[in-house]
Amino acid sequence: MVPGLKVFLFLSLNLLQEVKSSMVSLSNNGYEGVVIAINPSVPEDERLIQSIKEMVTQASTYLFEATKRRFYFRNVSILVPMTWKSKSEYLTPKRESYDKVVADPYLKYGNNPYTLKYGQCGDRGQYIHFTPNFLLTDNLRMYEPRGRVFVHEWAHLWWGVFDEYNRDRPFYMSEKNTIEATRCSTHVSGRIMVMECQGSSCKSRKCWRDSKTGLYEPKCTFIPNKAQAARDSIMFMQSLDSVNEFCTEKTHNREAPNLQNKMCNYRSTWDVIKKSADFQNSSPMIGTEALPRPAFSLLKFKQRIVCLVLDKSGSMKFGNPISRLTRMNQAAELFLIQIIEKGSLVGLVTFDSTATIRNLLARMTSEKSYLEISANLPRQVGNGTSICNGLRSGFQRTSGSEIILLTDGEDDQISSCFEEVKSSGAVIHTIALGPSAARELETLSDMTGGLRFYANHDVNGLMDAFSGISSRSGSISQQAVQLESKALNIKGKELIYGTVLVDSTIGNDTFFVITWTIQKPEIILQDPKGKKYTTSDFRGDDKLNIFSVRLRIPGIAEVIYSLAGKSQLLTVTVTTRARSPTTPPVIVTAHMSQNTAQYTKPMIVYARVSQGFLPVLGANVTATIEAEDGHQVTLELWDNRAGADTLKNDGVYSRYFAEYHGNGRYSLKVRVKARKTATKVNLKQPNKALYVPGYVENDEIIWNPPEPEYPDNTDTSVAGRVNTGGSFTVSGTHPGGDDTPPGFPPSKVTDLEAQFEGDHLHLTWTAPGNVIDKGKVHRYVIRMSKHSLDIEEDFNKATLVNTHFLIPKEAGSRENFKFKPENIENGAKLYIGIQAFNEANLRSEVSNIAEAIKSIPGLGTKIPTPKTSVTIQAAGCFFQLTIFWKLLACTSCVCFC
Repeated sequence: MVPGLKVFLFLSLNLLQEVKSSMVSLSNNGYEGVVIAINPSVPEDERLIQSIKEMVTQASTYLFEATKRRFYFRNVSILVPMTWKSKSEYLTPKRESYDKVVADPYLKYGNNPYTLKYGQCGDRGQYIHFTPNFLLTDNLRMYEPRGRVFVHEWAHLWWGVFDEYNRDRPFYMSEKNTIEATRCSTHVSGRIMVMECQGSSCKSRKCWRDSKTGLYEPKCTFIPNKAQAARDSIMFMQSLDSVNEFCTEKTHNREAPNLQNKMCNYRSTWDVIKKSADFQNSSPMIGTEALPRPAFSLLKFKQRIVCLVLDKSGSMKFGNPISRLTRMNQAAELFLIQIIEKGSLVGLVTFDSTATIRNLLARMTSEKSYLEISANLPRQVGNGTSICNGLRSGFQRTSGSEIILLTDGEDDQISSCFEEVKSSGAVIHTIALGPSAARELETLSDMTGGLRFYANHDVNGLMDAFSGISSRSGSISQQAVQLESKALNIKGKELIYGTVLVDSTIGNDTFFVITWTIQKPEIILQDPKGKKYTTSDFRGDDKLNIFSVRLRIPGIAEVIYSLAGKSQLLTVTVTTRARSPTTPPVIVTAHMSQNTAQYTKPMIVYARVSQGFLPVLGANVTATIEAEDGHQVTLELWDNRAGADTLKNDGVYSRYFAEYHGNGRYSLKVRVKARKTATKVNLKQPNKALYVPGYVENDEIIWNPPEPEYPDNTDTSVAGRVNTGGSFTVSGTHPGGDDTPPGFPPSKVTDLEAQFEGDHLHLTWTAPGNVIDKGKVHRYVIRMSKHSLDIEEDFNKATLVNTHFLIPKEAGSRENFKFKPENIENGAKLYIGIQAFNEANLRSEVSNIAEAIKSIPGLGTKIPTPKTSVTIQAAGCFFQLTIFWKLLACTSCVCFC
């Protein structure tokens, strides 16, 4: 269980729906549609709204200056929680929402603003996270002006750049053999010191060098001068008064071992920003008139309003072994009875060539409410398909909220109502059932910020789709969590056993749904206390004839089940809710790197496992991707900084996907299980504004309070989780009908590390694959040089390392290789790079450049005991000369007059 969740409250800036679409737009240099959402757990405090307004106003001016008069914030919506009191100035949200991954409170540790970002260089992030304490406390000198921090995080979020500092490697040895602080640009000046404290007494001293690394001791810190001339960079230390630019090609520090260099191939932040679509499609503003102040709107959810718009056209009668209509009704019933939150308003529309309103908006207050709407699910099919007619009837019911549109039919008239869709204010989630569903269907989701799903051969696909449409209010404790989604093929009179594990974060209001294709099976459920439930305890609506029964288990449940019956296909779907409103459940959210893909380019699968805002580590995460023809690919996802994974141990599990099987729609489903080792919650966040340790002012070091100590992680428990990642489309199949994707080279090695062990150099990295990150590479080429540009710009001219005895391992394995470089003197620095080749002789990109310094004898990490001390008087000043033991040339002269 995660501690401290009752008292610490957080806000989040939510701009994207799972990266797939964004309501933020750029119009005449001004950003519109930005939403800053206050988490439902935050107590009502009007000071927060005022502080947010001041921060954004300040950020707008700073952003305008930093982008050379190109961008500013024109309008921003502030989304307040449903728990706050209603006011006349609060408007009803339309498409504004919390990002789906935003959960309830964070831990008690710190107030670091950060951005959830895990894509590649230039890819947008998910959200920016602030705390109330950060917004309301005026003495946070370690961050300085909030508006500047906002711009730092906006650059992470919107342009996909990375930090230019490195907390793990705060110093490095330059090619000039000088120790430099990791920063951009090197024009930022300051001192390098250590603060040592005994009780309440603290003092500063100069740093000593480490004999193993040649760098400064671990506690050494770079303290910037408060007053200086450096104008860049915002991604290093935006708090400095003089800093108002991003690092450019002229000032960029290519040597710094930071994420910006590693992830963006040593390009400057300004170069990445210039390549963005916003920059390419805009010009600097001219004129001298004052920059417009941002306009603010205050929005407040009242309740969730959802209208089901369901297809009952003639094609819905097809299906094997049961009709599409039956499968739709099974899934819709699950949504109505278990997924939709209590207190929500729900309506029902069915359509074929015309539309019929089957239910006006009804509030879901009890099981009776759900059953009344379920009873009106369609039992007969009609003729024709008019999606626009269904949507128009749905607009009458939703008052600018959500529509869930399901169809299997072709309709070439969808575009005729695009303008009505745009002006409706409704968010449209689309579910394409079968390969013939209209190809324009996903456009409706894209233009309204809705989710998109595809279900075909996977008999659980519709259940998963409806289970994935959760509330946009940000109150995750009320949302259903899917624990199981499984198809079981019974042969003969077979008995099948299964277990649904329930961890400490969930287990309240657990719900089982069993479906069949021929005959209701015999069912036995047993909880850990021995209580049994049988077929007679399950409920179903025989009038609907949807081959489905359900059982709600109140309170905390952990269930073993068995099923028996005739040869047929069964499905088991299990959902539950958070065990406690103060402890967020562990959840998984998944998506592809983009909605559409070309056949010639790989995509990336992402799955984020989190508890509240915190990453969950050590889980076993697998993704199943299904093509229209039913072909499935299963991938184990990694959180090890290899292949597609940007950061190790950030709770984001990823993998490349390129095993395309023709054009069309693909669906994504992710399954999470705990490993045998303990599952951890990581308490540290990357992509955040630098916590400045202090400043040099008037030649005196003014230390800020030390950054709070974060435990590395804390234990949590996670059983099974299932989540749909929606759908995506693939195009570009070879016109001759050859569906074999082109050859892909091994993926780039991104985690190469090097360290001298005596005279030998030890290299470690994660093995790429024969095809991107699958299989085994054929061979490695390793080269080294005393100059980084030799590796970076002309790899083939660097010194070749003999790798004759290096046998590649399977992708994802840890590689180790040692060799003895010739003629390397003590204190020398080497740069190393790797390329991987597959059997087709396709080569990977050159890896990240690893650096290693051969140890320098005579350096120590601790101040040694003085051997002798001599005091000399000269010119009225007393000098003390101290000669230290075991140091070759360590004399110091300190004046104490």
